[in-house]
Formats: sequence, C-alpha cells, structure tokens
Amino acid sequence: MKTTNATSLSDEDLVKEIVETNNTHLFAVLYDRYSSVVYNKCYGFSKSKEEAQDLTHDVFIRLFVKLRSFKGKSKFSTWLYSFTYNFCVNYVQRNTNKKNEKVTVVTDVIKDEDINENEIDDATLFELKSDKLAKAMALIDPQDKMILLMKYQDDMSIQEIQESLELGSSAVKMRIKRAKERVVKKYEEL
Repeated sequence: MKTTNATSLSDEDLVKEIVETNNTHLFAVLYDRYSSVVYNKCYGFSKSKEEAQDLTHDVFIRLFVKLRSFKGKSKFSTWLYSFTYNFCVNYVQRNTNKKNEKVTVVTDVIKDEDINENEIDDATLFELKSDKLAKAMALIDPQDKMILLMKYQDDMSIQEIQESLELGSSAVKMRIKRAKERVVKKYEEL
C-alpha cells in the first residue's frame, strides 16, 4: 500500500494496516489527523504549552506500541480520546505521588435521592470566574478533572462518557455530580 492512498483510508482501516505492517509512514498519517486533538486534550492537563507538546509526543509513542489493543468496538476517535485521557490522568497522578492512593469504587446502583441532594447545577458551574476556576480545576483529583472536561469542555453526552470510560449511566452521573461539588468547594476556598 502506498502512503499517498493512506490519506483516503478510514481511521479503522488505517489502524488495521499499521498493525499489520508496522509502517511508520502510515502512522504519520494517523498522527497528522489527530495530533492537534490530542494536544488540546493534553493541554488541559498540563501547566504549559511545552509540557502539552511533550505529553502529546508521549501519547503517540505509547499509541504506536498499544495500537494492537484497538479492537474496533468503538470508533477509533473515541478509543483515542479515552486512551489520551487515561494517559494524561496517569501522568498527573504519577507527578503528584497519588499513584498509591485508594480509588473510590462507585457502583451503578445509586439512589435517586442521592443524586438530587445538594445539587450543584450547571448554571452554578458556568458562573464561576474562569481564571479562578482554572486554579480550582488544578487542585482537584485528575479523575474529577477528566470527567468535567469530558462533559463541559468536550461537550460529551452521558452516553459518550459511559462508552469512553466503560461505566454505567448512574456511575457517570454520580461522578459528574461529585466532581462538580469538589471543584466548587475548591473554588470557594480560593
């Protein structure tokens, strides 16, 4: 297969061809398609443009190694999105020495009254001043930051977040609710 034809391939076909041939020229086509998207995601987790560029580079190096794990159960872009978020969350956790911290397990069965209790609505979140909000976002757990960015920066639906994180609907809603509460609390402490 010639690289010139690679630009017309679907993402999934391109990935399949890269996995079969280990062709770095084909991988460069994939890089060109997604480097700016990956950079923007990484920038949300980094402290500078340079750090975001380094993270983007690291994501693509890791991606080349892990590309075989893409099974086509979702669109490649969804899988890459999840891959990038997980990479960035792990990066932030490693750098803040939270690697050994226990992760709260959220069950898919949540009482309706729990979700409505002390509800932080979206309007409250949107009223926060952006510079102060950015500081508050930097102080919350990377998992909380990730789900809030997915919901509000990337405008993903509950269904899309469910698919990306492989969680149930109730778990996604509860994580968003708790993340909003935590960011508002940090915001108010600033």
